[in-house]
Amino acid sequence: MLDLKTVNDVLVKVTGRGDRGVLLGQEADGEWKPITSNELYGRVRSLAEAFRGWGLAKGDRIAILSENRWEWAVTDLAALAMGCVDVPLYPTLTAEQVGYMLRDSGAKVVVLSSPEQLDKLADAGELPDLGHVVVMDVGEHPGAVSFTTLMAGAVVMQTRDGDFDAMARAVEPADLATIIYTSGTTGESKGVMLTHGNLASNICYSTNPFGFDERDTCISFLPLSHVTARHLDYALMCHGAMLAYCPRFDQLAAAMKKIRPTIFVAVPRVYEKIRQAVEGKSAASPVKSRILKWAIATGKAHRAETLGGKAPGGLSWKLAEKLVFSKIREAFGGRVNVFVSGGAPLGMDTAGWFADAGIRIFEGYGLTETSPVISLNYPSAHRIGTVGQKLPNVEVRFAEDGELEVRGPSVFVGYWKKEKETAEVFTEDGWFKTGDIGNVDADGFISITDRKKELLKTSGGKLIAPQPIENKLKSNVLVGNAAVVGDKHKFACVLISPNFAALEGWAKGQGIATGDRAALVSDARVVQAYQAIVDKVNGTLAHYEDIKRLRVVPDEWSVEDGTLTPSMKLKRRVVETKYANDISEFYADEAISKK
Repeated sequence: MLDLKTVNDVLVKVTGRGDRGVLLGQEADGEWKPITSNELYGRVRSLAEAFRGWGLAKGDRIAILSENRWEWAVTDLAALAMGCVDVPLYPTLTAEQVGYMLRDSGAKVVVLSSPEQLDKLADAGELPDLGHVVVMDVGEHPGAVSFTTLMAGAVVMQTRDGDFDAMARAVEPADLATIIYTSGTTGESKGVMLTHGNLASNICYSTNPFGFDERDTCISFLPLSHVTARHLDYALMCHGAMLAYCPRFDQLAAAMKKIRPTIFVAVPRVYEKIRQAVEGKSAASPVKSRILKWAIATGKAHRAETLGGKAPGGLSWKLAEKLVFSKIREAFGGRVNVFVSGGAPLGMDTAGWFADAGIRIFEGYGLTETSPVISLNYPSAHRIGTVGQKLPNVEVRFAEDGELEVRGPSVFVGYWKKEKETAEVFTEDGWFKTGDIGNVDADGFISITDRKKELLKTSGGKLIAPQPIENKLKSNVLVGNAAVVGDKHKFACVLISPNFAALEGWAKGQGIATGDRAALVSDARVVQAYQAIVDKVNGTLAHYEDIKRLRVVPDEWSVEDGTLTPSMKLKRRVVETKYANDISEFYADEAISKK
């Protein structure tokens, strides 16, 4: 078991391995280059010396605005070694959002990835505390320092330095390590303050049951600005696994073929997209479509064995494995033996489909405020449809309304400069209110049904949890995303954002023009196809949950248009505002009847 007191203990572990490679970074030509333990130490120490030369000291904030790359990890470890507080910012944020977070945190330095990110600072407004800007990309950048320049002394700094190590050891568990701004699905973004002790206590317990070691490799592609990805990287560093940084999601498929990881961790939307890609590809051929359906049906008969960690036997399984399941695993590189999902509910449809394809996904649960893991499924304790059992270092309970509450050393100390908001999320006896509704079974497996603030209450008083319904809709290849609406109305309706790649392929086969998306989603045959999807889902719902009306929108929701968070969760309030007129039309006759 890991024994960490601060995140700087991670630095000690990962930089004590001599010339063994610990990280993989991509060079400008796309080649993957290993970074040894000694090289990492030299780079961290070199950057920390530069920060000290600028007068930075313990408690000062250093912002990181970058995609995943080795420079991100070096900046993070250098800041923490000094006792500084790093402020990770999503690279997809707008200039206005970046400006707010830099001002709010009082960051004195920002280390960013590229000229594109540098341009945001020009439109971010006044930044009175910001004294230094560093750009990771090679080249000259007006008004900024090149990261390469700060690495000039890295080679000679690879030997252990007593003063530097003592500085890192002087950091205490109670010292603030990071301020992570929440994605703001329901309101203004808040800075979550996590201490070294918060993060370290979580790392010690979350990954031990998996038995990761130096034989493992993982591609770090979920944004390091998100606590889940960062937590995982820290843990894998401690276990000796190799990390490969993939800066863009569109590079992931190529990276998996090249790196062939043994560990794959993703948010549910990634698994949904992979499933949709498999089903979409087979749909183009009647023969392949029939083979896929047969294979999944065969796998379903052996689901219990897969979920129990046993290799199914029998001629039918072996044939399905050869024709279909091996091809699905090959999409992940062919070597993954641990699949993990977190960040949002996976959904039984998706979890079940992968189980039927011979892939057991270990779903977990947590929040930024809990550093993040509260519960997780493991090979030795796994139950599909749940988020696993709680970690040993936390306590959980459920309030009368079903809200999950938690306390323990990994629970955050508060929101940055927001005492009122901090007080509101804690009970009088000190438990953190997660905002999630759920339950726990007799064996301690926790299920999360929905966000408390997102539950819909019909005018008849019935409560509808939208996420499970949306997940069922998204299991169809034609559905990119969905938002169930109907709070304070008689019935529920749904807005559907298509998977346009699949929809356009289907439409061409029906002789439907695809050049104009607005015209495409309005075509009666398209609407009928989506109505059939909704009808099928309705067949699995309670009567009061039935989706009575739908609207297929001409937009593919994304992080870039603000409808999804960087971790691919739906920004429900943004969607409801954007499509307010469509929602009003759903209930136009309701308003008339009231009159």
